[in-house]
Amino acid sequence: MGPTDDTFRRGLRARARGAGSNAAGRFEEEERHAFDDGWDIPEEDRLIRTEVRIERPRSAITYNRSPDLPFDRSINPYRGCEHGCIYCFARPTHAYLNLSPGMDFETRLIARPGIGPVLERELRARSYVPRTIALGTNTDPYQPVAAEYRVMREVLEVLAAFDHPLAIVTKGAMVERDLDLLAPMAARGLARVGISLTTLDADLARRLEPRAAAPARRLETIRRLAAAGVPVRVMLSPVIPGLTDAEIEPILAAARDAGATAASWIMLRLPREVSPLFQEWLHTHARTRAAKVMARVRDVHGGRDHDPEWGRRMRGQGVWSELIGQRFNAAMRRTGLSVPQPALRCDLFRPPPRAGDQLSLL
Repeated sequence: MGPTDDTFRRGLRARARGAGSNAAGRFEEEERHAFDDGWDIPEEDRLIRTEVRIERPRSAITYNRSPDLPFDRSINPYRGCEHGCIYCFARPTHAYLNLSPGMDFETRLIARPGIGPVLERELRARSYVPRTIALGTNTDPYQPVAAEYRVMREVLEVLAAFDHPLAIVTKGAMVERDLDLLAPMAARGLARVGISLTTLDADLARRLEPRAAAPARRLETIRRLAAAGVPVRVMLSPVIPGLTDAEIEPILAAARDAGATAASWIMLRLPREVSPLFQEWLHTHARTRAAKVMARVRDVHGGRDHDPEWGRRMRGQGVWSELIGQRFNAAMRRTGLSVPQPALRCDLFRPPPRAGDQLSLL
């Protein structure tokens, strides 16, 4: 596929994108640098467009053993995410595809249509033991390209047919499109949704998460999910110290008023290539706060931009981490969002009969 440019080629313009550069992934042997060669030849002026490639999936379920995560399996309908959230911890995964965690992560995507039959095969395995499947934990299943590729719909149709529990995390309003499946599953204790809400400031959100639904639209999604009987958790993910931490209380109050019944938070973490991308964003969009934000980030991660240790990477440590945690817990109690959500049911799991299967007499 070849190495990627660290800056955009002449004539290319970025609009509603998060990353400001496109440095080669850490596994590349070569780098390319854009420069003016002195030739007076006019360049074509065009926007950077989203490109989608198709992957024929050989497996659907990904398993993990992380003690920091409340689930042990997940499904990713897409690789890369058009939402373009500058802080996204999943950006470094694009390096494994010989692509840049920068602009490539949000413009050169991979969709996985045909994942439904693969998932069905895995769920029918004799050794399979059902546990809640998480969707949207790496890249968003309801990002803009989902309107065309509808891979998430394939996944939901299979899980609904098997009465399999699922938990969704998204910033996308397109989750409403699947209420016809999610509402009946939620009524049986098989589904819930987490809506990630970083800020209520529409202008800041547009710069942080350029192609995600606006904050007011996400609150409306919470209302519609709640009205359909789907349990909703608001997720302050991430809390950016020195930039968005002042909004903890108003975000929880707004989400409660919209119908959310639970809440959670994660501290900003900047693994690998995410840190230089985020710092570049700070100096472009929040220059006066850049030093303060990075000082707070390093304070909560033991002097580093990211602390990978289990038990610390999601919340950090130290005074600022403790203060944010205490404020969050107090706000949860005041808003009534501190009641734990009931566990999703696994006892209803049943592989549906296939054509030609012998039917049970019971």
